[in-house]
Amino acid sequence: MEARRAARAAKPGPATVASRAIGEVFITIGVLMLLFVTYQLWWTNIRAQQQADAAARKLQEDWAEGKGKPGVFEPGQGFALMHIPKLDVVVPVAEGIDKHRVLDRGMVGHYNKGGTKTPMPEANPGNFAVAGHRNTHGEPFRYINRLKPGDPIVVETQDTYFVYKMASILPQTSPANTAVLDAVPPGSGFTRPGRYLTLTTCTPEFTSKYRLIVWGKMVEERPRAKGKPPALVD
Repeated sequence: MEARRAARAAKPGPATVASRAIGEVFITIGVLMLLFVTYQLWWTNIRAQQQADAAARKLQEDWAEGKGKPGVFEPGQGFALMHIPKLDVVVPVAEGIDKHRVLDRGMVGHYNKGGTKTPMPEANPGNFAVAGHRNTHGEPFRYINRLKPGDPIVVETQDTYFVYKMASILPQTSPANTAVLDAVPPGSGFTRPGRYLTLTTCTPEFTSKYRLIVWGKMVEERPRAKGKPPALVD
């Protein structure tokens, strides 16, 4: 009898069993959340960087073979390389801002549709505008907020280097503010049409609530036959 009473006393009650089950569920959820965060912050960057590197190699191979002349590019097709020397960034530029076909593959995308369609770099005048991830998926634009007026940004195409100097920054604006892509963007400091560059990304970091905008002004159009511009040599 005493042994049976001791066994019953040692057996956990319903409340204890329930609390243990709930605890195990929370532990499982915590592990899954940790795995998801690891995937988002680590693996997506590795995978996107691999894809962007492959796209850059393919682009350079096409150029060497005489492919990819200026013209109309298919959505998702790479057509340029963007260099931001201060940030040690070299990233392919592809047509369109589709999340899965362009941005999540570590590339930056050229605004090319409807009311947000912008000219190519060779347009004179023209505001060449692109979007890129600030966090995860290669995060090519993570540190563009660190750019200062005068910092070079170079867009390299098959035949030409387009050299811009960073001109101004808009730290925060609504995603609906498409005027930042205008020929003369409000808040940029530009007063008349010219040859401009617009970089857009999400802000604050790890959110997509607002947009951060960086503008540049072209200072040189250099044929590739003349060699790299000083911004890529110094």
